Amino acid sequence: MFVAKIDSTNSALSSMLQEQALPDGFTLYTYHQTQGRGQRGNHWESEPGKNLLLSLLIRPIELTIDQNFLLSEVVALAVKKTLDQHCNDISIKWPNDIYWKDKKIAGILIENTWMGKYVNTCIAGIGLNINQTHFHSDAPNPISLKQITGKEHIQENILKELQQNIAFYRKYLQTAPEKLQKNYHEALYRKEGFHRYEDKDGTFSAKIKEVKPDGQLLLLTTNKEEKGYYFKEVKIVS
Repeated sequence: MFVAKIDSTNSALSSMLQEQALPDGFTLYTYHQTQGRGQRGNHWESEPGKNLLLSLLIRPIELTIDQNFLLSEVVALAVKKTLDQHCNDISIKWPNDIYWKDKKIAGILIENTWMGKYVNTCIAGIGLNINQTHFHSDAPNPISLKQITGKEHIQENILKELQQNIAFYRKYLQTAPEKLQKNYHEALYRKEGFHRYEDKDGTFSAKIKEVKPDGQLLLLTTNKEEKGYYFKEVKIVS
């Protein structure tokens, strides 16, 4: 469902869900979002008419709280696969930012509702920088597909590819979740070698060991100490 202008696709889709039954895979998308939300409560900058901003409904089956990060993996891998069809050097920065080399090309905001101990609905908000060439906010290192490829891209075509790729990875939720995790790990930004990280106690050098199904990032320090972190508890600094 296309809307010409909206405050936030995630907020709008959440409101729609409270008023009506919507099918699995229902997508609300726009090219002009006035109050887009990113991770950590950040505002998502997008020049009107230039990018693809959408929220997609996923109704998973029997995913518990310790498995819910698999939904993030589905969406992140689908966004990566979509961009892989147009350029190289795409990776996933934990937990679910999408990078081209060292620049951010897409962001994902996952919002779940629960029924008992199981995920009831998942709203996957996705912001893809498609044709914007000038960024004005203080958001770190943004880049667009046009800046990478040197040509304009049709947003609706990108959307169709993305929907197909979400359906592709979605099937692994029940049939092969271990394959999702393997593909996600292989796609991680700076997964090779040691890098500088920062937590509440300071900075340290470590390399990625794995990401658990609940989203916990396991790092292995140069002293062979294993450290586990959830979202917002650690960040990569170099």
